[in-house]
Amino acid sequence: MTQVTPTRLSDGRELIYFDASEEAAALHRDPAAVADSRGLPPRGGTGDVRYDPLTGEWTAVAAHRQTRTHLPPADQCPLCPSTAGNLSEVPASDYEVVVFENRFSSFGPALGELPDLQPASTGWGTTTTAFGRCEVVAFDSSHEGSFGSLPPERARTVVEAWAHRTEALSAMEGIRQVFPFENRGADIGVTLLHPHGQIYAYPFVPPRAALMGQAARRYFDAVDGRGTLMGSVLKSERESGERMVLEGAHFSAYVPFAARWPLEVHLVPHRHVPDIAALTGEEKDELTTLYLDLLARVDGIYSTPTPYIAAWHQAPLVPDLREAGYLHLQLTSPRRAEDKLKFLAGSEAAMGAFINDTTPEQVAATLRAATPAGKVTA
Repeated sequence: MTQVTPTRLSDGRELIYFDASEEAAALHRDPAAVADSRGLPPRGGTGDVRYDPLTGEWTAVAAHRQTRTHLPPADQCPLCPSTAGNLSEVPASDYEVVVFENRFSSFGPALGELPDLQPASTGWGTTTTAFGRCEVVAFDSSHEGSFGSLPPERARTVVEAWAHRTEALSAMEGIRQVFPFENRGADIGVTLLHPHGQIYAYPFVPPRAALMGQAARRYFDAVDGRGTLMGSVLKSERESGERMVLEGAHFSAYVPFAARWPLEVHLVPHRHVPDIAALTGEEKDELTTLYLDLLARVDGIYSTPTPYIAAWHQAPLVPDLREAGYLHLQLTSPRRAEDKLKFLAGSEAAMGAFINDTTPEQVAATLRAATPAGKVTA
């Protein structure tokens, strides 16, 4: 059973230890062992969001993030446990999994509601507080790695942390979307080598989540609530089998029929649930196993680790969209060959119209042939 121990950093930010072992939990219950001795100044204020009347979208303005840490050496890593020579963001001398408020947050720490813009107004010039919260999830105390390099027991604790934080953030004022994700690799823009992910709690439903939410709602209404769009797609993919990668008792992974990226896999629960917090213990256990298997196969395609974005799409916290929403992971990579990356150029960046350089069927076959040990067998 995962033990949860909250504390505060010296600038007031919340930090939470997640421990599967009693030994680690006992360490983190000792106030002296987790005291942040850095004496940080009070954290700065919340940034802004600006409304784009041409799209109806909000853009965060977070210029303070320009000064965030960039690829520090191991002895200066802010996610490693603290030592006498490196007082990091994690005061304890060791940890299993830890979550804390991002020092360079795009949203928050203030919470609140965004203004309700009237249809007859363009909304031009509307600037307001970037309400919300951004958290860092350090997967392990080791300096290098990613989720896929974790031992199963540690990965399972991360899944429990995701569930805990999803539930807690969803209950906060003004939050409309909770988004756990992992950016992996320098080609994605990662600024810390330490194995970690993030969680964004947005004060609005982000554009892609809104688009998927609206499509899911239309389908849900069309079938009078007797099924879900994601559930129907999953059923079709499993019956076809052409793009399937992994199938378990509770989860399946497949390359989507209309994949946008050279490497794209969806990991989907068989049961309709809105978010990670709604999963049962058995479902979390299998999720851990299948996800580690999938990541090993992704790394088995090429001779070097594959850059990716692992994005957990959870149902928005808006009643009209939440009812039809369906938890799933979308893992995408811009890597289209051993030494080639796909860049978002004119069609993708300007028009949002993707052109895939690979076929989903061939990608699925390649992933099926890759073993969890990371070697291609056929």
